[in-house]
Amino acid sequence: MTASYDIGRQVFRLPVRAAPQQAQQQAVCIDADLEIELCYGCFSPQLCLLRPALPMHHRAMNTQPLYLRLADHYRRAIQTGVLAPAQRMPSVRNLVRAHHVSLSTALQACRQLEDDGLIEARPRSGYFVLRPRRPALAPVPEPDIKGALDPAQYVGIHDRVSDFIASCQQHPLSADFALAAAPPQAYPMRALQLALTRAARHTPELLTAPVPPYGHPEFRAVLARRAMECGISAAPDEVLVTHGCIEALNLALRAVARPGDTIAVESPTYFGLLQILESLGLRALEIPTSPQRGISIEALELALQTHANVCAVVVVPNFQNPLSCVMDDSDKARLVTLCERTGIALIEDDTYGALGDHGTPLALKSWDDSGNVIYCASLHKTLAPGMRLGWMLGGRWSRRIGMLKFAQSRPNPPLPQAAAADYMGTKAYDRHLARLRQTLRVQREAMAAAVARHFPDGTRLSVPTGGMLLWVELPACMPAMRVFEQALRAGIRITPGPMFSNSNRYDHFLRISCGVPYTADIAAAMKRLADIVAAGL
Repeated sequence: MTASYDIGRQVFRLPVRAAPQQAQQQAVCIDADLEIELCYGCFSPQLCLLRPALPMHHRAMNTQPLYLRLADHYRRAIQTGVLAPAQRMPSVRNLVRAHHVSLSTALQACRQLEDDGLIEARPRSGYFVLRPRRPALAPVPEPDIKGALDPAQYVGIHDRVSDFIASCQQHPLSADFALAAAPPQAYPMRALQLALTRAARHTPELLTAPVPPYGHPEFRAVLARRAMECGISAAPDEVLVTHGCIEALNLALRAVARPGDTIAVESPTYFGLLQILESLGLRALEIPTSPQRGISIEALELALQTHANVCAVVVVPNFQNPLSCVMDDSDKARLVTLCERTGIALIEDDTYGALGDHGTPLALKSWDDSGNVIYCASLHKTLAPGMRLGWMLGGRWSRRIGMLKFAQSRPNPPLPQAAAADYMGTKAYDRHLARLRQTLRVQREAMAAAVARHFPDGTRLSVPTGGMLLWVELPACMPAMRVFEQALRAGIRITPGPMFSNSNRYDHFLRISCGVPYTADIAAAMKRLADIVAAGL
């Protein structure tokens, strides 16, 4: 009996021990580029886990290093309990033989798992699975997808956001858990400064010549190449540069909707999107969204059957704000198919997509064969918040979106685009992203551990695998707005749940940003926040 290993588009067949009758000839895909027919010998039969095979064009686009793919396989085995705490990992030699990888690749994979706090090396014994480092909290519960939806309604979020901002400005600040951004030192300031200087020196006409209408050509080319990392195949002339993702979403909604139309949105969702809907005179139809799987396809399908004037769906499929959930690939494909079949525009916000712990998840746009998905993204979280660089792929609405962009704000300044293209076209950008992801992962784990350690019984928390946000459910009798007000008086800023909905459904939820470095002062602030919650019970 043999096992087939498809690694890096090469197939190897190795002898394995006999398998139970029911498991023979079973084919499952554990990674986009790593398939196994039978998982015996060096593998547990349960290690064939994790997700249905992707279309071939997705597999071909996977640029993740082989050691990370190997580490991901064992990471999922650990996280799902196939490899239990204190259980020994396969030896490095077994990894080399089983996966036909080099010794350095196997060692890199083990060191990655060690850096992630999942395994430890013991002298002369090998690697062993560690117990989770943080106390366990019950996850945030799933939404009720069978319950009746709130009626579509005009959004009334402007006053709430204005009051929130005004309140935040009235108090001195010691800890900011509301700002969804990494600290300035997490971004490549010096490298960008040098890139700006080079662009101004080598091409001074960028400051005086007419601006290309859809963006700097080199920047558009770099963005098109980078889009391949999330499965998107796009030509540079399809890319439209915008003033951040907010402008991209604004343009997308103006292209597909008219005042009075209904837009289906995730619930909870980013309050910036609700502000856009209100400013455009659009109704919001909130669709239940799972903290683990993202928007409910079943609830959305029912909504499209019962609400005739829904003209678009806006979704953040990867590390959603505020839940930080990631949609399964199967659900992404179903969503794209559903919207295409019903003639509903699908607007994708992929602002956080590049901040996954283990690489970049596939975008909804990667399943789009008809131009029905409008893809919106930004470098605000990953490269430089101050440059306000966003971009979009307009699909079949590209021409109208280009006209709306020209009428609304004219082209973006070319100098920041040229500098960003210079930097993003190098391996330095990849190294920066790797450091940023690692920094955010460490901070997120520390913040989650603080919540689990200090917050009162009844608190719930789902810890994501990327992004920079935690969605915390407080005990039911503790209103989030009261926590927000008392925390502000203590110099601590958080974002209360009611900011993320047009209803009062999230009155006892908090969004906590993990962008700040976890120092002793931040640890003390988290303890103080927990005390405020406990005192209100």
